[in-house]
Amino acid sequence: MKRAQSVRIDLASDTLTKPTHGMREAIAAAEVGDDVYLEDPTVRALEDRVAELLGKEDALYVPSGSQGNLIGIRLHCGPGDELLAEADCHIIRYEQASYAQLLGIASQVVAGENGILHAEQLVGRIRPQEMHSPQTRLLCLENTHNFGGGRIQPYKTVETICNWAAAEGLKRHLDGARLFNAVVATGIPAHKWAQHFDTVSVCFSKGLGAPVGSALCGTREAMGRARWHRKAFGGGMRQAGVIAAGALYALDHHIERLAEDHAKAQVLADAIRQTDGLCLQGDQVDTNIVCFTVDTKHGTAVEFCSRLSEHGVRVLPVGPQLVRAVTHMDVSLAEAKETAALLQSPNGT
Repeated sequence: MKRAQSVRIDLASDTLTKPTHGMREAIAAAEVGDDVYLEDPTVRALEDRVAELLGKEDALYVPSGSQGNLIGIRLHCGPGDELLAEADCHIIRYEQASYAQLLGIASQVVAGENGILHAEQLVGRIRPQEMHSPQTRLLCLENTHNFGGGRIQPYKTVETICNWAAAEGLKRHLDGARLFNAVVATGIPAHKWAQHFDTVSVCFSKGLGAPVGSALCGTREAMGRARWHRKAFGGGMRQAGVIAAGALYALDHHIERLAEDHAKAQVLADAIRQTDGLCLQGDQVDTNIVCFTVDTKHGTAVEFCSRLSEHGVRVLPVGPQLVRAVTHMDVSLAEAKETAALLQSPNGT
């Protein structure tokens, strides 16, 4: 994913944020030790803090959300087992089927509506307990849903699905890379969302603006095993407090401000609704991700994005006619309004 030198307004992803001045100061002052030997006090503080926020016994700091999800899956499944997931969720679409590559685990996918699943879609999906079938062990949900345009899985829907899964003997894992966006948008605290899952991963390097890392949360026993698996996947880090300090700073300063990103996304959404030939995916924007289709009169998604780039604005083509824009702390409200005006220009940029 090349970044053109002329980009002024970068809406490709919320992973593009740079550490703020205050975050850089916290990073520079971080007390460190060897995390593999459990001797990094800043990592310990981060793990304690995120576990408390999510209402879990313990947490494990990992280099990436993909690794956090992989370890979460490994805790609940072994070779020949199967996970259930929405067809376009991040674990299925963007993580190289690492659960299959590295762990020998199968997946069964169910198509949601813009990423939203309902319990009735899952009934009958659990494989029979017989030698010819993989054994269905795990349900994975994503909240917010990246490819669904930042959609929030409604709380009652999550509760119903997870209650069904628990009654059927399935473990539950939440890919909560952008869970704090759902927290801010709904007012429902993180621990309430997390209570329905055995393991939860959250990311610090997206909307929260930290440079590196995610955390996996669960029981103390599960996180002990997770540390074992992290080592196998090459995720053991040494003086990791340098980066953990950025994540701690983000938890202290950057959660509530996610509402600003949501407001910027609504500026883009309103412009798209008013522009002939552009159509919001699902006609709804819940958080900071705006996905929209481009009518062929504007060309392909690639051509449309290329024209925007001539004005210094980068958004991503994520399908033949589908475009994604992601607001974040390094894009101002004024820049969101400038982008909206470009989207509404008579010649389609």
